[in-house]
Amino acid sequence: MALIACPECGGQVSTEAAACPACGYPMMRQKAAPIGRLLLEARPSWWAFFGLLVFAWLLIPWLIAWLRRRSVLLRVYEDRVSVERGIVTKSFREFFIRDIRAIDVDQGVWGRIVGVGNITISTAATVEADETLCGLPDPRGIRDLLVALRQKA
Repeated sequence: MALIACPECGGQVSTEAAACPACGYPMMRQKAAPIGRLLLEARPSWWAFFGLLVFAWLLIPWLIAWLRRRSVLLRVYEDRVSVERGIVTKSFREFFIRDIRAIDVDQGVWGRIVGVGNITISTAATVEADETLCGLPDPRGIRDLLVALRQKA
């Protein structure tokens, strides 16, 4: 049995006492000290989860890109242009070739390098852009096709 100082009043208290006899401060029984000192504490490294983290972070952007790509479809017919949007809910818009007034193509530097861009179709019925389609391959080729069909009509 050893005596220790009470943290509350500073009086001498036995290590086996439940409370300080002077002030009534509850004393916690000390646990037996471990033999030896701690030399190492280890947890699994983040590198052990590297494959999982990379896979999860690479999978999600691919999934989002796939869903966004599948949600827009442009079809060009001889007399009309059809735009279909959505996966679960669908939106269909059709523009007759004779009603198209302007076809704008926007490409940044990277878009010109890889051959993608944005196409904006304006019709006679609207003042501003009627439909903007982003990230289409060969946007100048699509514009040239629509202009050629417009000249035929």
